[in-house]
Amino acid sequence: MKKMFFSSVDLLPFLLVLCSAAAAAASAPNVGFGYKLVSLEECTNGGGLIGFLQVKHSTSTYGPDVPRLRLFVKHESHDRLRVHITDADQQRWEVPYDLLPREAPPPLRSKPSTVPFTAGEYAGDQLLFAFTADPFSFAVRRKSTGRTLFDSSAGALVFKDQYLEVSTRLPADAALYGLGENTQPGGIRLRPGDPYTIYTTDISAINLNTDLYGAHPMYMDLRKEGGRGAEAHAVLLLNSNAMDVFYRGSSLTYKVIGGVLDFYFFAGPTPLAIVDQYTALVGRPAPMPYWALGFHQCRWGYQNLSVVEGVVEGYKKAQIPLDVIWNDDDHMDAAKDFTLDPVNYPRPKLLDFLNKVHSAGMKYVVLIDPGIAINSTYGVFQRGMAKDVFIKYKGKPYLAQVWPGPVYFPDFLNPAGVAWWIDEISRFRDLVPVDGLWIDMNEASNFCSGECHIPTNHSCPIPGSTTPWVCCLDCKNITNTKWDDPPYKINASGAAAPLGFKTIATGATHYKGILEYNAHSLYGFSQAIATHKALQGLQGKRPFILTRSTFVGSGAFAAHWTGDNKGTWEDLRYSISTMLNFGLFGMPMVGSDICGFYPAPTEELCNRWIELGAFYPFSRDHANFASPRQELYQWETVAESARNALGMRYKLLPYLYTLNYEAHTTGAPMARPLFFSFPDFTASYGLSTQFLLGRSVLVSPVLEQGATSVDAVFPPGSWYNLFDTTKAVVSQPDHYTTTLPAGLHEVNVHVYEGTILPMQRGGKVSKEARSTPFTLVVTFPLNAAAGDAKGAVYVDDDERPEMSLVDGQATYVTFYASVRGKTVTVWSEVKEGTFSTEKALLIEKVSVLGLQGSAHGLAVEVEGRPSASASSAWLGEVRPLRQEEEGGASGCLRTSMTVDVGGLALPLGKNFSMTWEMGIKH
Repeated sequence: MKKMFFSSVDLLPFLLVLCSAAAAAASAPNVGFGYKLVSLEECTNGGGLIGFLQVKHSTSTYGPDVPRLRLFVKHESHDRLRVHITDADQQRWEVPYDLLPREAPPPLRSKPSTVPFTAGEYAGDQLLFAFTADPFSFAVRRKSTGRTLFDSSAGALVFKDQYLEVSTRLPADAALYGLGENTQPGGIRLRPGDPYTIYTTDISAINLNTDLYGAHPMYMDLRKEGGRGAEAHAVLLLNSNAMDVFYRGSSLTYKVIGGVLDFYFFAGPTPLAIVDQYTALVGRPAPMPYWALGFHQCRWGYQNLSVVEGVVEGYKKAQIPLDVIWNDDDHMDAAKDFTLDPVNYPRPKLLDFLNKVHSAGMKYVVLIDPGIAINSTYGVFQRGMAKDVFIKYKGKPYLAQVWPGPVYFPDFLNPAGVAWWIDEISRFRDLVPVDGLWIDMNEASNFCSGECHIPTNHSCPIPGSTTPWVCCLDCKNITNTKWDDPPYKINASGAAAPLGFKTIATGATHYKGILEYNAHSLYGFSQAIATHKALQGLQGKRPFILTRSTFVGSGAFAAHWTGDNKGTWEDLRYSISTMLNFGLFGMPMVGSDICGFYPAPTEELCNRWIELGAFYPFSRDHANFASPRQELYQWETVAESARNALGMRYKLLPYLYTLNYEAHTTGAPMARPLFFSFPDFTASYGLSTQFLLGRSVLVSPVLEQGATSVDAVFPPGSWYNLFDTTKAVVSQPDHYTTTLPAGLHEVNVHVYEGTILPMQRGGKVSKEARSTPFTLVVTFPLNAAAGDAKGAVYVDDDERPEMSLVDGQATYVTFYASVRGKTVTVWSEVKEGTFSTEKALLIEKVSVLGLQGSAHGLAVEVEGRPSASASSAWLGEVRPLRQEEEGGASGCLRTSMTVDVGGLALPLGKNFSMTWEMGIKH
């Protein structure tokens, strides 16, 4: 929602601390000398290995070493290995097992039945665990090739109360991705030397290479060695404490200020297999309602309901698709959660408006922040105090400041806090029938730092203030505990800022005394879980939640937007990398503020941004109150670009919804780097200016001011322009870059050979679009005498909480096509067709690209019998294909053709087959 307005001036004292700390570090003694393995045994029930480590030499740097460690190693599945290292004698903080459900290691003082482990390696189906006893180090290898994936001999293992360090060696050919959330100016591939600090922080996404809103200590490593095929693996360090990760090219080092070393290794060996294995552990991505894939409009600064009504009408008049209208905090009474402004958003008028919105098939989403205003007449606050749900400091609710002024933060680790939150959402939905919730500022963001008190000599908030983000509480810094001033300073906010800077004090406590120091980065995650539980329980429908702060597993509960960006060409480009990273993190429903959150975008930039943003999985225009209005209809040129790009999005909705289903069932990202489909195509390893939707739809946006063409990379094969399927690009292994024309209203979207793409006619709202007949676009390699294509579509009512294939409630259809010599065949295999049949969903057209010659002799069958519904079917005009390049200089692609089969009325829920012959083109 809103930018935290702090600058280098705010951080100056901490920059001085950083300089002095760096000087001290230069002369600091060795941090640690490692451990030796003193025993290793195997659980007789197949429960893994248990070992004990003894420190070799203790040091005092960053505190004393933990003298004895417990090692636990287990192959948890055929493709996942866990290595867990903790204090052997004292229970330590871990991500709560009830928050992120997973298998727990044996309790410290348990004595499972074991036998001595004497082998040199511990083998699973795909991965091997190997070790050296003195000094202790471990390696993870791929069983099939023996290749080392992780090798901790790169540095000494260090394990202190507030400082953990472990390293791994990396080969020169490793391509790394992940370690977020941050804005990476160099693109999606991690760059040696760039800082990777992981700690949830509200510092605005305009800050580069800095810890941002989410904490995802996971990376994927893609390697292609010699003539061998590419292989991928991934590593998750499941730890919620703040950390720095140093990537130096030949090594990667973790420096963590608490918790345990809980590593999960995922065998891959493909990028798609990685996200499948990863989300099998942390939670499958949440299924999204169909309407969430439509276009969304929001703004901080819709001062009253009349303005919102005008926005909806503006989109309607401009004939631009719109599914969801949003409110930032403008609908609230004095920025208080779960309230309505009685003057600007009176409930009777708002309900009338929502009746119109809902009758048109549209939806309404509003914002709620976690900070609860301290106000004795405010029911939400009163009930929270009565149920004792707020985070504490020195035994009292911790005082902070956000938009309403002084606030307390709910504790979502407290079952009573979750129950209270669910009740407040229930009360609010009785007030306003919202369709989804937007949870913001949940890092948690605080306008103040330290221990604060409500001032006695001035008001807070200051009446009429134009800078409500400036702290008006009486506060003092907290530096007298090891939690507020840990011995090792991570590079917080890019400046080694204190951990409690502009957030909750690290010495504050959650339920059962859990320290904010440990649980800080879990706050947004725990709020998303509670919000999801509330909406699903109340509506009995599939929830929609948008969250800013995220952690490992957040994708199972919410969508994400990339936070406060700027209306610049650079931010336009950065948005692609961040979007692709979140697909890797198991949060496929992601996008950036289209046209930028602030300041004013140029007209040209907004044209190009909607052409890109129309293909974000989550597509929303959002802006700051201080920026001029930037709805897509504000400029006629932008409106034209929006009608074009969003028009294509709405035709692709069945494909996007099917990708949503695949994400929910396999973790597969909706938007993906090219190497997900082409892992051996090394030219794509750092490519961050294009992306795939699913396996085979390639988006190549314009990202530079004044450009009228785009240099696009195409993996080898045939690619067809979705806006004009008579145009194609044929890419070769040694010539894979093509310059494409890209006028102001033109975005290049191509589909790869071997694909069957389900599309519909589109519409101005998704409810309208999804009821229209289907077209199947079938793509063969150009001029191939033999070829195959495949695709699928999933349909359901989009309201059931579970997105699963159930008879009468959903249908899944796999489409196939083949060409063998002159014969072309297209057919389907239906699973659970009742739903589609009852909804009368039909296929009206099949377009086949890349064939040779002219078509004749069409035969159509449904369920093995000649189809009466195809009696009016026709073989359309055979149109020649043209090579696509800037200037359109080249002619026809030999005898390649597009063939349309129209006049169909094939039931989607029944198996069909059609064949025809291709003759010689004279």
